[in-house]
Amino acid sequence: MKRRDFIGYAGALVGAAPFAAPPAARAQQPGRQKVIGVTFSSADNTESRQRAEAFRNGLKALGWNEGKEYRLEFRSLGNDSEKAKTLGAELIALSPDVILSSGTVATTAMRSLTRDIPVVFVNVTDPVAGGFVASLAHPGGNMTGLTPFDYPIAAKWLQLIREIDPRVTRAALMGDPNNHNFKGFWSPFAEEAKRLSIEPIQLAAPDAGEIERGVAGLAATPGAGLIVSAAAFSLVHRKLIVDLAAQHKVPAIYWSRFFAQAGGLMAYGPDTMELHRQAAGFVDRILRGEKPEALPVERAIAYELVVNARTARALGVDPPAALMARAEEVIE
Repeated sequence: MKRRDFIGYAGALVGAAPFAAPPAARAQQPGRQKVIGVTFSSADNTESRQRAEAFRNGLKALGWNEGKEYRLEFRSLGNDSEKAKTLGAELIALSPDVILSSGTVATTAMRSLTRDIPVVFVNVTDPVAGGFVASLAHPGGNMTGLTPFDYPIAAKWLQLIREIDPRVTRAALMGDPNNHNFKGFWSPFAEEAKRLSIEPIQLAAPDAGEIERGVAGLAATPGAGLIVSAAAFSLVHRKLIVDLAAQHKVPAIYWSRFFAQAGGLMAYGPDTMELHRQAAGFVDRILRGEKPEALPVERAIAYELVVNARTARALGVDPPAALMARAEEVIE
């Protein structure tokens, strides 16, 4: 049950120009059909299609007519950087007017392929460290967009896993060692673990084999908990990770509601559908002549907590009433 909807976003700079204006005032003038490239760092699955639909809805709300004034060209790049470059090159060859790039792998591929075509990224943690922008306030190149997390959220994930299961005395942060954000999440995670007297464990998971070995090894000693950090690897291997946590009875927290809906114990993070809808605002402004270098990167400013009560019962976990009361959604 959805208890409240409180996701909102704000510009990185106070007083940044608003994206929205009445559609009638922004109606398109006759001319060449715009081409918008769309890339995902995940498979062509239900979640990707929902994100694409949210993006379409955002464009529609801003007065854009798909099929008449613009068309979308999709490429699902996955978590393989070389494959991402190959498929990304196909998209670049179409000379799109702007590209929506969802995820770090896809955005990294776009950065290597073009410095001219405007790119609006979504779901990229720390775009400055990733080399995508010079700063959040002044991107300075051909990229801008929305970033879902600041690294201290890793401390919050650890707090929540301890709150839902006080038996947790050892906790692993699972991440992609090839993604810059894994190192960024680790520092606040380790600091919070020390404060909570929890043993912090770094679980590098570049592929399915390492994920299987890592979760099995973690579960071998009682008191284990798992935090799955935000990166394309977790989307590609979502079912595997959720199934392994259930099989080994390890309480786990994830960064997106889709994991809880797939059977994960709990999730805490931004509404990624809303992020993609908001991205339409950047694309709109760029298609109307503004430059990405002058559009500040925006942050998610609120997050949603989702708890899967069925999974909690299966794990023998009894979530505190106070935690359940704070959840935006409880899956029964």
